[in-house]
Amino acid sequence: MPGTEDQSVADWIPRLLEGLQLTVLLTLGGFAVALVVGLVIAVMRLNPKLYVLYIPSTIFVEIFRGTPLLLQLFFAYFALPSIGISFSPLVAGILGLGFNTGAYLSEIFRGSVLSVDKGQWEATEALGLSWGSSMRYAILPQAFRIALPPTGNYAVSLFKDSALAATVSVSELLFTGQMIGAETFQYMQVYAVIALMYLAVSYPTSVALRRLERRIDTTRPGRKRRKALVDA
Repeated sequence: MPGTEDQSVADWIPRLLEGLQLTVLLTLGGFAVALVVGLVIAVMRLNPKLYVLYIPSTIFVEIFRGTPLLLQLFFAYFALPSIGISFSPLVAGILGLGFNTGAYLSEIFRGSVLSVDKGQWEATEALGLSWGSSMRYAILPQAFRIALPPTGNYAVSLFKDSALAATVSVSELLFTGQMIGAETFQYMQVYAVIALMYLAVSYPTSVALRRLERRIDTTRPGRKRRKALVDA
């Protein structure tokens, strides 16, 4: 476009902000899907003896961890329509990101639950709590503390990985920046502003997660108190 190379930063910042909004939407939607998928798959994989749940959930995890995220996005947007399943670019991006991250989160959640001290399980059995009540009131709160740091890291990573959604026609932040760069040839300025925008979202998120972790640590009961609950 003639003359566009003379545009100032203020001229194309609004377009980048629109791309940032889509990036945030992709991240929030994808992470919501990932949490649901991760929890469901983690529960299905808690007991290897329940083959009807363990085998399909294990296959799911291996497929989504063993293939590239880019391929999964292509499959969701380009391949599924051949069997009559079509998604908009945004929905395909959210599902692709969500299912991929969910496969990793499922292992974090499962490992966190299994790492809870065995005495806690025995204490819930002694109190006559059902499996669901044991998970809700005793196991999951402790597992949450263990799972929070790696889960937070995956949330930040998902925000950055959302740039791959550009390959399925989602005009997120990086894709918008590439278009502006091609129009203005101001690649240095454009990509510098994009980097600052990513940092403006990811850094405060990381700080908030660290504060949440410290707050949870300060409210965690001491070893003697936990031991007393187990002995009770």
